Order: sequence, then C-alpha cells, then structure tokens
Amino acid sequence: MFKRSEQAGASRAVTLRLAGKTVNAREGDSVAAAMLAAGLAGCRSTPVSGAPRGPYCLMGVCFECLVQIDGVANQQACLVPVREGMVVEPQQGKRALDGSAAPQGAA
Repeated sequence: MFKRSEQAGASRAVTLRLAGKTVNAREGDSVAAAMLAAGLAGCRSTPVSGAPRGPYCLMGVCFECLVQIDGVANQQACLVPVREGMVVEPQQGKRALDGSAAPQGAA
C-alpha cells in the first residue's frame, strides 16, 4: 500500500505506539505518514455509521485524520510530527468539543 523509499542520510528512527502496536518511524515524519508506513490506514471512525476514515489530503484541510495523541483528542495526524515514545490511538465516534476523548460508542 504505502512503501517508503530508502534514502542516503535518512533521519534517525524513533519508536512510538500506534493503535497498540510499537512501530518505528523517521524523525520528521508526520503521524499520518508513520501510520500509513506501518499499514494502519484507519485513523478514526465516523459517528453515524462507524465506518473507518483515514488520511485524505495530508495537509490539514479535510480533518479525516483525527487521532488521539498522548491522551489529547482531535489531533490532525498529518500536521503532528512524530516524536520518541508518543502514543497514538484512533479516534472513535464524534469529536468532543472540549478536547477530551469522546466516549466510546458515542453517536
């Protein structure tokens, strides 16, 4: 699906947790790029049908890549650079307006 090309002088590797899996990414990658490289295409689920959604525009316009990063919900994965030890979880259901995670199964 998404394959990274190997480049001379590549950035250093960082380790993070994506949807419960420990994965490696390159320093400077966005969270969305790390998710795609790890084979995780789903960032969130829709509030009405529960259908999975993933990165679409990769430039911060569409809000399809909302995830929870280090316990903070509503983060755009395409705009946040990876850093060592971060924990990223898919966002389920509707967004909470106060920035907290929405309740599981909320519609």
